[in-house]
Amino acid sequence: MAYKKYKLSLLIRIVLLFLLLAVLAFVLVILKTNISFLVLIVTPLLALIGIAVNNLFKFTTRRFSEIDSFLESVLYRDFSVLFNENSGPKDVRELHKKFNKVHHTLKNINKEKQKQHLYLQKILELIGTGIMAYNSDTGNILWINDAFKKILNVPSLKNIHFIEKRKPKLYADLFKTNHVDGNTINIETAASKIDVLVSSAQFNMEDGVFQLLVLQNIDDTLNQNENEAWQKLLRVMTHEIMNSIAPISSLAETLQNNIRQSLEDPSTNKLDVHDLDIGIDSIKKRSEGLMKFAKTYRGLNKINHLQVEKVSIEQLFHSLENLLGPSLQSKSIKLNFTLDGTEPYIEIDRHLIEQVLINLVLNSVEASEKRRDAEVTVSYEKRIDGHPTIKVTDNGKGIDDEITDKVFVPFFTTKKKGSGIGLSLCKQIMLLHKGKIKIVSKTNRGTVVSLLFPK
Repeated sequence: MAYKKYKLSLLIRIVLLFLLLAVLAFVLVILKTNISFLVLIVTPLLALIGIAVNNLFKFTTRRFSEIDSFLESVLYRDFSVLFNENSGPKDVRELHKKFNKVHHTLKNINKEKQKQHLYLQKILELIGTGIMAYNSDTGNILWINDAFKKILNVPSLKNIHFIEKRKPKLYADLFKTNHVDGNTINIETAASKIDVLVSSAQFNMEDGVFQLLVLQNIDDTLNQNENEAWQKLLRVMTHEIMNSIAPISSLAETLQNNIRQSLEDPSTNKLDVHDLDIGIDSIKKRSEGLMKFAKTYRGLNKINHLQVEKVSIEQLFHSLENLLGPSLQSKSIKLNFTLDGTEPYIEIDRHLIEQVLINLVLNSVEASEKRRDAEVTVSYEKRIDGHPTIKVTDNGKGIDDEITDKVFVPFFTTKKKGSGIGLSLCKQIMLLHKGKIKIVSKTNRGTVVSLLFPK
């Protein structure tokens, strides 16, 4: 209805202007000989025509001015502008009402987008997966969450070239390698090494090409899977042991029957002493082998619960020093104990952790004993992230990178007389404590084994 009136008003103004022009033309034709009377008539007509033209111009341009003002507010997202709905021409008021409705709708859409943005940003901050988007050309970081910085162990990050200067290998693994299909890399932090699954994707925006990089710490998952596989392996080994015992039992039963038959009727059933000796020798050798295997196996299988108590770190170290000190002194290996003093107690199963530390110290002794300045240090500290940590550090021959990740696998060993049980047992004990065991080693420079306990 308002726009019909607008059209009618516009039409009236045009018709009025046309009539005024027609009258002017008529007057000019009729009174062209009478100049004085012509001037008297034409002057007010021209004034009226000027007024009509000005009115038509304002009437037309006012609507375009209002539309331009509205479009400018939308362009600059200034939704605080409120158009007057209570005064002025009806069609303009109707136009203002619709402008205000559009502003209100756009304002609600903008609020909803901001809510969604904050919601998604909060989710991305809370998840444990590291996410980062950066400009492929400049290296400037568009967005990064705390999980990504935590995995890389950096407090803040503005440009990826910061990593290139500090950790060239990590930079090459992360940013110079194609991770479209997903890759697993090993990241070395100050305290340990962790396995990380890396995925990447590329996307285009108005201001350049960007890379989205996703890091997922799979170290804990691998530990869990490894532990489950370890348990399955033990069940299989138990089955195999039982299968090995069966023929021993059968052979013993056969020999026993032969002896009984010979005792009951010596003349008919002569006892072959040679066969008896061979049978008993077979049983003996097989039994000795199984006993040796069972002792090794039992060390892995028997640890399934803890007796946690509040233990003094100082007393724990003193006990280790009394137990291992004389032995290491005879080998000219220096044994040190350090305590940062911030927290003198820790809740652990003392006997099991003591066994773990004995195992680790003896490994360090074996790795360092050929050095003249051989030294083993057992230390306690509370890390910045809150984990109480006991470290066993040596300056021995170290562990080759190729086998560092395999040392915790049951029965894996590089020693001629080793069983491959020690570190597997240490890891199982730490898993029962809900903790971790980490190894950082440099060939010919030494090894640091860290026991990380829960916060």
